Amino acid sequence: MNKKFIIPSVIVGLLLIGGIVYLAISLNNQKQANKDMQELAELDKKEMENEYQMFADQYSELKTQINNDSIIEQLTQEQLKTEKLLEELKNVKASDAREIARLKKELATCRAVIRSYVLEIDSLNRLNQNLTAENTRVKGQYAEATRQIQGLNADKQTLSEKVAIAAQLDATGISMTLKNKRGKATKKLKRCKTIQVSFNIAKNVTAANGTKTIYVRITTPTGKALSAGGTFPYENRNLQYSMKKAIEYTGNETPVTTYWNVNEFLGEGTYNVSIFADGNMIGSRNFTFD
Repeated sequence: MNKKFIIPSVIVGLLLIGGIVYLAISLNNQKQANKDMQELAELDKKEMENEYQMFADQYSELKTQINNDSIIEQLTQEQLKTEKLLEELKNVKASDAREIARLKKELATCRAVIRSYVLEIDSLNRLNQNLTAENTRVKGQYAEATRQIQGLNADKQTLSEKVAIAAQLDATGISMTLKNKRGKATKKLKRCKTIQVSFNIAKNVTAANGTKTIYVRITTPTGKALSAGGTFPYENRNLQYSMKKAIEYTGNETPVTTYWNVNEFLGEGTYNVSIFADGNMIGSRNFTFD
């Protein structure tokens, strides 16, 4: 081949190769640029979604800060509108510039609306705080008056309880004596035919005078009551009594003696004697027998 044709052909080939390389680089750069723009669009869309969600959440929070049905209804409607726009934004492609622009404009409107509600609710809350402070002051005065009345009632109740306690009868000098068939005292349970329980109703000038029914209850070492066939009320229940006696109480010390006829086996051990009057247990003592 002629040398004068070879050189131009080489030059043309190099130019073609250079053009192809340049075109490839340009296309790659364009592709990267488009990818970068797409990522920016996606980030922008995501940021808008976050802001819409923030506004929707803020409407929920505002509704908890106000006690006004009309304003709560308005906030609910704006919240629903914001949530609808958020749903639209989630369904639109980031590359849809027209829709993105529209939703961005709506976002700016939402921002302005929620700002106005924040200011309105803040103003109403300040007014409510002033009214609440006044209401609290009045309630405080009422509460203080109520406490004073309750204090007087408590003092009265305490005084009544003290009087009731002071008026309660008291059995002292309780004794339990075993007697044989001849009426003589014995220490042997097997010889006992009668149990005598004696005591004194102490002097009490605050107790009501009049007829008093005294109940004596004897329990055996096994916890069984020696019964005379009757019961009496005590602390919302009925207890069996062993002896019962009516006395005329004048406020002075009054001796009382009661008897129980033995009609069952009496075992060795500790017996308890408890005395009751006016619904109260007025004395108790244990006795041990062999």
